[in-house]
Amino acid sequence: MQLRRVRIAGTGKYLPEQEITDEELDRRLGVPAGWVSKATGVGVRHYASGEETSSYMGAKAAEAALADAGLQFSDIDCLVCTSGTKEQPLPSTAVFIQQAMGQQDSGVPAFDMDATCLSFLNGLDVISYMVDAGRYQRVLLVATEIASAGLNWSDKESAALFGDGAAAVIIERSPEGSSSQIVHASLRTYSRGARFSEIAGGGTRLHASNYNADQPEPYLFHMDGQAIFRMASRLLPDFISDMLQATGNRMEDFQLVIPHQGSAMAMRLIRKKLGIAEDRFMDITRNHGNTIAASIPMGLHEAIRQQRIQRGDRVLMIGTAAGLSLGGLIFDY
Repeated sequence: MQLRRVRIAGTGKYLPEQEITDEELDRRLGVPAGWVSKATGVGVRHYASGEETSSYMGAKAAEAALADAGLQFSDIDCLVCTSGTKEQPLPSTAVFIQQAMGQQDSGVPAFDMDATCLSFLNGLDVISYMVDAGRYQRVLLVATEIASAGLNWSDKESAALFGDGAAAVIIERSPEGSSSQIVHASLRTYSRGARFSEIAGGGTRLHASNYNADQPEPYLFHMDGQAIFRMASRLLPDFISDMLQATGNRMEDFQLVIPHQGSAMAMRLIRKKLGIAEDRFMDITRNHGNTIAASIPMGLHEAIRQQRIQRGDRVLMIGTAAGLSLGGLIFDY
């Protein structure tokens, strides 16, 4: 185990105002009525408008998390953006979140950590060690995603899955007598699956200056959902088994499992494969869609708001990400 005396002090969430229903996407994608609902199980997802930038949404979620914790920005000594998409290649999105919060002269360190859909989980794991060691007192972790900007509308199945939004979490050292702690975390990457989920263009290999409007595909999101699911299904059982063995837990010991909200179908199959009881499985797909790295902290925020977890409850967060990566983190809320 890797015990860290760190607790979640507050959470916040922001969803864009524009709601996109399955029926609207049926028309946009030119598919029969009911196709999107059957393929994704989403119902409603949100798309950001031009004014709702990643930093704007991240700032809104961060302000909500501060309010939830009863804190001011001056109580924070580090801001980390844990997102799979970026507002622009340089500088980091965290810088613009700080600016959007009106804190551009604060001097609070702001930087990004990217592990695609597992960015929040990985950021929480890494930064919690720094909080536990006293390097930082309170850290604001923000996941803010605009998936809709890079969707390939000719790839109907993946285009229908995603939604935009942001979530934020404040972590601090647990006070004396508190049972809150991070118990164990694991991240494994199998780069054999690196091309299964990617945006190939926009970096130094396929620079933005080479963009061709007649052939935009390298600069749009590509996903081989079946290949990801086959690979993840093969690897996840042993991955989870190793985590349980390392902590002496059984799946029944978790009050709640909060997964990355990849797709409703994938989550149903994974829940059954891993033996997770339905009433202990946090599913927010139906009114969020796949919000990339924001999906796990959104699920956490909703679990707390809906009183699905109480202080002291043991919780498991799990997910997969481009890479192909598997991630899990066990904590006592």
